[in-house]
Amino acid sequence: MAKRTAASGAGTPNEQSGSPLEVFADSSTPSRVPRVLMWTGLGLVICAGAYVGGQWSVADKTPSNASVVGLPIGGMSADEAVAVLDKGIAGLSAEPIAVIGGDKEGTLDPVAAGLEVDSAATVNGLTGFSLAPSHLWDNFFGGGPVTPVLRVDDVALTEQFKVLAVSLGLAPVDGGVVFTEGEANLTPAKNGQVLDVEAARSEILDGWLTTTGPIPLTMKPAAPLITEAKTAAAFAEAQQLVSAPISIAVAGQVAQLPAKTIGAASTYVLRNDDLVLQLDPKALKTAVIDRTIDLETKAKNARFEFKKGKPVIVGGKTGRSLDAAVVAKQVELVGTGNGERTAKVDLIKVEADESRKKLKGLGVNKVVAEFTTPLGASNAARVHNLILGSTRVTGSVILPNETWSLTDTLAPISAEGGYRSAGIVNNGVLTEGVGGGLSQMATTTYNVGFFAGLEDVEHRPHSYWFTRYPEGREATIYVGSIDMKFKNDTPYGIVMQAFVKDGSLTVRAWSTPHYRVETTTSARSNVQVPTTSRDTSGSCIAQPTGSPGFSVTVFRKVFLGDKLVRDEAKAWGYRPQNAIVCGSVPRPPQNNPKPSIEKPKPSTPSKPSKPKKKS
Repeated sequence: MAKRTAASGAGTPNEQSGSPLEVFADSSTPSRVPRVLMWTGLGLVICAGAYVGGQWSVADKTPSNASVVGLPIGGMSADEAVAVLDKGIAGLSAEPIAVIGGDKEGTLDPVAAGLEVDSAATVNGLTGFSLAPSHLWDNFFGGGPVTPVLRVDDVALTEQFKVLAVSLGLAPVDGGVVFTEGEANLTPAKNGQVLDVEAARSEILDGWLTTTGPIPLTMKPAAPLITEAKTAAAFAEAQQLVSAPISIAVAGQVAQLPAKTIGAASTYVLRNDDLVLQLDPKALKTAVIDRTIDLETKAKNARFEFKKGKPVIVGGKTGRSLDAAVVAKQVELVGTGNGERTAKVDLIKVEADESRKKLKGLGVNKVVAEFTTPLGASNAARVHNLILGSTRVTGSVILPNETWSLTDTLAPISAEGGYRSAGIVNNGVLTEGVGGGLSQMATTTYNVGFFAGLEDVEHRPHSYWFTRYPEGREATIYVGSIDMKFKNDTPYGIVMQAFVKDGSLTVRAWSTPHYRVETTTSARSNVQVPTTSRDTSGSCIAQPTGSPGFSVTVFRKVFLGDKLVRDEAKAWGYRPQNAIVCGSVPRPPQNNPKPSIEKPKPSTPSKPSKPKKKS
């Protein structure tokens, strides 16, 4: 029954449900796949462990062929490699860095630039745990040159680049144009070079200790202010300027200026970053005058002359002149243009510095102050000096707000200036000197300024008083140290007049009345009686006893209308005018009797003495 069932089941195709091989399978045998997978996984784990272990074993080792700046550190521990680098790089890192920029070479100081090799960071990049297969391979078989890790002080590096930029830099050359012998010549423009600091930083950091030879640095071009284009434009203008002579037509005459003359008066100057033509007006004016006849006429000053004792205006004439600036402008216009090379120029009027109109406006119409001093017992030389001085004072014009100097007016006070030697007072001693007597001109002129109410700028009285002068109101002069000056502080001009006549010196000031003056003089005080003194110098001049010494004060009030504008008190002390005796003190005569010669008396024999009686 059972066999049938089996046969029936095996032989009936409709009863099959699965693989035909199922008839061979023993449902009682276990599967081998799990076991295979297990052993495969275990193998992989073992291999992975071995790989990781291998990586750990070389984690603190450098690649076998590793080197830094030529220093071999392969197969070393991190500490060993750092020690090798610190020792080996110490000397190298202090050496100057050779650089080249364009055609120029230089050096950079790495220490000053703050450049250092970070040995620890460099080695750390070669060691440490990694699962990368290349890491394991490099440690056993690979490696090679390694770029060091750097520490950089950017501030210090920037400062060193400034120094380096100077040595590597090349200044640009501006173009230029010059004239030689009437021809224009061009100086070509050239670019310079400047250090590209940003690029140089990367180039230094990348190339330091790893580059053989100088490190090339990037340089940027530096353009000149006067470029080729600007130079070419100026050169074309210059060539046109001296391409042919230029004619100047003026006052019916024509002066032809050759190209050589034009070029000599022409230059190109730098202005607003460009080349600009500049002509010499004075040189061109001279060139025109040299090629014409009597082209200019000088202006003649008007002046005051005294006729019949009064000042009158004489002379004064307008001149004609060539305006140098106009000549230069016309030469430039016709010389750089493309038209006719002839320029027309007009002469200009030149007014005299002292025109008749100006002198008339000074208000010189009457005597505003006058003073006279007697000549006294003056010798011929002294009178000569006063007459000569009067001619130099007469006609002097003192403009408003101008200070007048007597010594400047009388100058030169010397023998060459026409003055003679006469008596002077030097340090209180009467002696001889060139210009003697001119102190009387100082006194007389000082009083004119005093009574005209003018500002007293400088004056000094004599050391002792002369009776011909008002006490406390007189003056002396000495070239180089003592002057007599006053200032014309009126709105009018002043003309001075001086003359010697009838044994006296008179000085006058002509102007328009302006100030009113009131003056008084104090009584004498500190009176000193003169004595006699002796002068042994070779220039001594004997003089008799003169005036006493004393002190005195002069008061002056100056009014403008009813307003008091000056209230002055000037004191002075005179020394006594001692009598002066010249020469040394004579020695009293001495009586020197002739020495007597006493003749010896003849000797006589002595008589024998009588014996004395005994008492």
